Amino acid sequence: MICDEVQLRCIGGKGGGGLVSFRREKFVPRGGPDGGDGGRGGSVIFRARANMRTLSNLGHIKKFKAENGGSGGDVDCHGSDGETLYIDVPTGTQILTEDKKQILADLVNEGDTYLVAKGGRGGYGNKHFVSSRFQAPKLAEIGENGEEIEVFVELKLIADIGIIGLPSAGKSTLIARVSNAKPKIAAYHFTTLSPNLGVVSLERLLKEKDASFVLADIPGLIEGAHEGKGLGHEFLKHVQRTKILIHMIDASDTDIPTSYKVINNELKKFDKNLAKKPQIIVVNKRDLIQTEEQEDFLKDIQKKLKQKKVFFISAEINDGTDELMKEVWRVLKLEEKKLEAEKEKKIEPEAAHKIFRPHLENTKNFTIKYVKKLNRQKYYDVVGKRIEQLVNMTDINTPHGMTRIRHYLKKMGIQQALTKEGAVENDIVVIAEKEIPFIKATTWKKIKK
Repeated sequence: MICDEVQLRCIGGKGGGGLVSFRREKFVPRGGPDGGDGGRGGSVIFRARANMRTLSNLGHIKKFKAENGGSGGDVDCHGSDGETLYIDVPTGTQILTEDKKQILADLVNEGDTYLVAKGGRGGYGNKHFVSSRFQAPKLAEIGENGEEIEVFVELKLIADIGIIGLPSAGKSTLIARVSNAKPKIAAYHFTTLSPNLGVVSLERLLKEKDASFVLADIPGLIEGAHEGKGLGHEFLKHVQRTKILIHMIDASDTDIPTSYKVINNELKKFDKNLAKKPQIIVVNKRDLIQTEEQEDFLKDIQKKLKQKKVFFISAEINDGTDELMKEVWRVLKLEEKKLEAEKEKKIEPEAAHKIFRPHLENTKNFTIKYVKKLNRQKYYDVVGKRIEQLVNMTDINTPHGMTRIRHYLKKMGIQQALTKEGAVENDIVVIAEKEIPFIKATTWKKIKK
């Protein structure tokens, strides 16, 4: 079976920690701090590759973690950045949220990339915190954790044409006759257990350069396929990217109209847009019908299906396949022009000038929630991207670290907001699961050695 679905946990690398260091060279008085910054953690990136066909390279790996950044060194040495981790997937791969409700990325073309988990920022060394008022800081940041996300990865094969129909209608035989594909062919149902792709070249037939397309043989569908019966929706999704469909019917079928409706109903129930795709109706196994009866047989089928154009072929003996491929090429070119016109309508003209509004970007967003009261202390939960990042990257167990956080609580307006909420001395402020005692004196004071 083709591996076309996997669930992965992707983790960006942790940033390297900054260093607290002071120059100690001989004959260099008052050398000052020289602790370097940590390196950025590596990111996890999905990358589309045209030479891949399945997700089997990911089937046995459930977690991908990028390299951590290196720690900062003395003499202002910057830590090494973590190496980016590329996850190669076939073109046509979609990256979805864990619950499959949102598509995060659709990697259609060779080289398309999607950054799924960003590496953490490296921590600043103590040299970064030097100022006229703070000349010997013993403060360095901890490296930031990389992003962590669970994603669902799904492959939808990219083909121009999809062949659909009931089992044993002759789909594999047709793709073997007209393309370079070599599918398994046998006289029993569900011979095809995975979609087959083949390139059909019509340059000699049409005397037209680059006249070729990709044809997909979709495993046989049965009634209830949209609910997972038979090979079910496991392969219906591969039809979604096709531009047109070849609907193949077995000439020996005793109830062709019903079989025709069954397939179309399954397409509609799985995805309404599938039923709207152009279809070329093909009745296969012409060689099973007596020659003198073939014309009347075809007219009867056209009448029952209410279709003016039905191709009557024999894929087994390669009878009528050239005419079918010519029609497929004609309809394909018309559909491509239609899709291109629709695409142009959706494209909005770009603005003449991009306007930047940095004054509208509020980096001080936070929310405060009263949690509980325990031993006469009230607990307040503070949530905000920037303040959580600062707390995570600061060692609050050191005097310098705690002073820094209290400085930012005041600077970002959190101190004032907590006071309005009723916070008093020694109440507990919880930020990023770390507890910080609330005090009113929040001025950045000079800390004695």
